[in-house]
Amino acid sequence: MNFENILFEENDHIAYITINRPSKLNALNKATINELHEAFVSAEEDSDIKVIILTGSGEKAFVAGADISEFADFSAEEGKRLAAEGQEKLFDLVENLSKPVIAAINGFALGGGLELAMAAHFRIASDNARMGLPEVSLGVIPGYGGTQRLPQLVGKGRAMEMIMTAGMIDARQALEYQLVNHVTTPEELIPLAEKIAGKILNNSSVAIGAAIKAVNSSFRNDVNGYEVEIEAFGQSFGTEDFKEGTSAFLSKRKANFPGK
Repeated sequence: MNFENILFEENDHIAYITINRPSKLNALNKATINELHEAFVSAEEDSDIKVIILTGSGEKAFVAGADISEFADFSAEEGKRLAAEGQEKLFDLVENLSKPVIAAINGFALGGGLELAMAAHFRIASDNARMGLPEVSLGVIPGYGGTQRLPQLVGKGRAMEMIMTAGMIDARQALEYQLVNHVTTPEELIPLAEKIAGKILNNSSVAIGAAIKAVNSSFRNDVNGYEVEIEAFGQSFGTEDFKEGTSAFLSKRKANFPGK
C-alpha cells in the first residue's frame, strides 16, 4: 500500500505502521487519520498479520498532537463532529481491533498523539519520550478519548492533574504511572516491541482476539464483562486453536496454531 503520510510494512506476521510527517513532528491531520484508518483495517483483514507495531518516524516524535491549523476556526458543531468522526474512524477502531497493537512511543506523544497511543492495547517508550494532554492550554479539552482512557490507565487523580496542568511527563514517570509497560533506549525501542510481538506470535490469535474483547468490555458501563468472558471462554472450546493447543500440551510439543 502507498500512503502520503504513513508507512506500512509487513514482516514475519508483524505489521509496522509508522506516522511519517517528521517536518510536522508527525502531527495528526485529517488525511493522516484517514490513512491510519485504512492501514489498520487492512491489517485487521489480513490473516497473515498477527501483531501491529505503531510508531512515529524520526527521533523527535511519536505524534506531537493534532494539526491545529485544520480546526482553529471550527464552530461548536464542527468541533463535535471532528471528535465523533475521529474517535469512530481511528481511536475506537484501534482499541477494538482483534489483533494486538503495540504503541512504540519514540519521542513526543502529546494531545491526539497520546490519545492514539492510549488506544493501543499497550505501550512501550524510549527514554527520551515525553507525554501529555495540553489541550486546556488552547481552550479546549482532549477530544479523542483522552478524558476517558487516561483515568483508566493512571487513575483519576493523576489524570486530572495531567489534564488540568497541560504539562508533560517523561518516560520514567509514565512507567511509574503505569501509562507505559517498559522504557528502553531509542535504539532498542523497536527491537523490544518485536521481542514482545514474538512472544505474542507463539500463542493463539483467536484466543488473543477474544481476550481483547473481554478485557475491553470491562470498561463499558452497558456490558457485563464477566458475561462476555464466560461466553468467549465457552466459544474457545469450539475452535481449532483450542484443539491444537490442548493436543500440543498433552503431547509435550510446541503448538502450531491454525488461527481458526
